[in-house]
Amino acid sequence: MKNVTATKYTVNDVSAGGSGSCQPVLRSHTMKLYYKIAIVVGCLVGGRLLFYLLLNMFPAQPPPRQGDGRVWRVAQGFQGRPVTRHPAAFRSPPRPMFDEQPRPLPKRRKKPVHDRDLQEPIFRLHRWKGEEWVHLAVVACGDRLEETMTMLKSAILFNIYKIKFHIFAEDVLHPQFESSIKAWPYLYKSRLEYSLYPINFSMGNPQEWKKLFKPCAAQRLFLPMILKDVDSLLYVDTDVLFLRPVDDVWKFLRLFNSTQLAAMALEHEIPKIGWYSRFARHPYYGAAGVNSGVMLMNLTRMRSQLFKNSMIPTGLRWEELLYPLYHKYKNAITWGDQDLLNIIFHYNPEYLYVFPCQWNYRPDHCMYGSNCRGAENQGVSILHGNRGVYHNNKQPAFKIMYEAIRNFPFEENLFQSLYFPLQNSFLNTVHTLCGRLSQVFLKQLEQAMKKAYELRVIHIG
Repeated sequence: MKNVTATKYTVNDVSAGGSGSCQPVLRSHTMKLYYKIAIVVGCLVGGRLLFYLLLNMFPAQPPPRQGDGRVWRVAQGFQGRPVTRHPAAFRSPPRPMFDEQPRPLPKRRKKPVHDRDLQEPIFRLHRWKGEEWVHLAVVACGDRLEETMTMLKSAILFNIYKIKFHIFAEDVLHPQFESSIKAWPYLYKSRLEYSLYPINFSMGNPQEWKKLFKPCAAQRLFLPMILKDVDSLLYVDTDVLFLRPVDDVWKFLRLFNSTQLAAMALEHEIPKIGWYSRFARHPYYGAAGVNSGVMLMNLTRMRSQLFKNSMIPTGLRWEELLYPLYHKYKNAITWGDQDLLNIIFHYNPEYLYVFPCQWNYRPDHCMYGSNCRGAENQGVSILHGNRGVYHNNKQPAFKIMYEAIRNFPFEENLFQSLYFPLQNSFLNTVHTLCGRLSQVFLKQLEQAMKKAYELRVIHIG
């Protein structure tokens, strides 16, 4: 303690300019150098400690592991564009140069032609001056002139497409058909064409065919051979009435698949009480048979298709099939040509399209109780007055429908002169089961009138 104090004093004395020995002065310089070195070393150590301290406070985020699927954002240089660890993700999209012309779009490859495209189309539309038109055929003999003209009148009342009538009738009836059609107003005649044909049975005994069932009814079987230039055809009996545009039933052709060539409705909706299931002595279609009063046909397919049969193991074409089939079953058939059609489609069910019962609505659908669900929901589209109900009092609901259309003047308003009188007439038919279903008979008729009014009054006017 004594030395340290003396050294201190000596340093003070020297710095103050006092005199003394050299040893205390050297020791004083040496001490100052040590102090400087200690301060420098302390600064270095302290700076390093401070650096590690800051590093621990803000740790660097480790790079993602390969394949972890996380997305990272690069803060600078890429304007925050998201990238991933996948190498392809780091490839910058090509940017067109300002002086570079845009590349032309690649040419579309032509659609390859498949075998199915070369097959015959499901149906072919008949067009006249850009509009689709319908081909309608009927066969009339004996006293069927008035009934046939009423049917043709119902066909043109609401139709939209142009329509062509193919009328097969005895020669004596041709002048009367011509004069009756020419008496129609121009508004209706401008949308139709018609052709008159003689009765023609091209094979077998004509008298046998003519008396097969109703007069000349078997003529429908020969239509594919006679109308060779017609692709598709709607055949109806003379006792049919259209309660909506004919164009609507024509559209069923679009629903045919690749094998179907004709469409008909079932003979009965309940097989247990149907005629064919109880009394037929020959094969028939399905469980209840079909009714041929309304028959939609693709004549092109009927002419070219082979039909399976019970006579020979190989198929026969339509014209080769009819006469042998008639001779085999002529003692077993009751309904003539309709029975022959049932036999044909019994062996070839894949060729037939069955449309709903409201497209061929007959007394059988209501005289024992309503059994046509489609008519209950949507109304009758085509009314078929078989059993002579248009001309007797057994089913007055059918008779008043026929007489209303027959007596309707073309120039009169449809609602005032047709629909409202029909509503009042149905009040006199409620004593029958069919007469109690007035809305079934009138629903489609009302809708067809509204559509005709919009087209012919609003748009034209």
